[in-house]
Amino acid sequence: MKTRIISGAVIAVVTAVLLILKGWVLFAACYLLSLMGVYEFFKGFRVMNINPCYPIAVGSITVLYGIAALGKNGVDFLRGDMSGWMMAWLFATVVACLLYLFKIEKRKPEDSMATITGIVYVGFFFYHLAAIGMLDGYSIFVWMVMITAFVTDTSAYFAGVFFGKHKMTPVISPKKTWEGAAGGVIGTIIVSGLFGLFFMNDHIVDCMIIGLIGAVISMFGDLTASIFKRKMGIKDYGNLIPGHGGILDRFDSVLFTAPVIYYYIVLVIGA
Repeated sequence: MKTRIISGAVIAVVTAVLLILKGWVLFAACYLLSLMGVYEFFKGFRVMNINPCYPIAVGSITVLYGIAALGKNGVDFLRGDMSGWMMAWLFATVVACLLYLFKIEKRKPEDSMATITGIVYVGFFFYHLAAIGMLDGYSIFVWMVMITAFVTDTSAYFAGVFFGKHKMTPVISPKKTWEGAAGGVIGTIIVSGLFGLFFMNDHIVDCMIIGLIGAVISMFGDLTASIFKRKMGIKDYGNLIPGHGGILDRFDSVLFTAPVIYYYIVLVIGA
């Protein structure tokens, strides 16, 4: 427990520094974390005798961040005049993963599908955190990604400990309860509202809506990671972080909350 608390505190400090600096520092950190996360994800598949191609994933994610960095509007890769590049990147990635099957005597369709899944689920989803950090006038919303991911988890844990009676997904995650889920949603809405009150007074309502949506989607992210680990037959994705597991074990919810918050900013707020 002591090790878990210490490593958790270190992670919190490092994460806070990255969120404060935002911009290109967060951009570079997301790139490195994506590569590490995909590596862990692919290791889990290999336990199942499925062999995704890590070099293709590294190449695809590097191109993704490279196009964004060199783009006309910085990290505006997901929209506007850069959207054509995004579609080209996606097409090239899928083609590369399918070409991986051409050595048919050694590879299976599952190898190709696992490669695509890792690139999109880890690399592309994680990229949205970097994109939020580069949005002019809206980069402060990167804090909402972490609030919706980590406050939901913490609130749900304590609500489940004190009030949990009804199992939510006993097959996927036996300890999760509906009472815990409700506590996670309520706690996140409250903290999101307070964050908006003190730091984004013009967006208090948006923060609370994001808190609601983000809390729900965060739990989906956590359960998705649990499903993968159960099917892979592993407890954790890695052991890089003492007491916490690997990169994906710590950031599995962020993979879901970052895209949702990015698209809320762009489509609803109109950034």
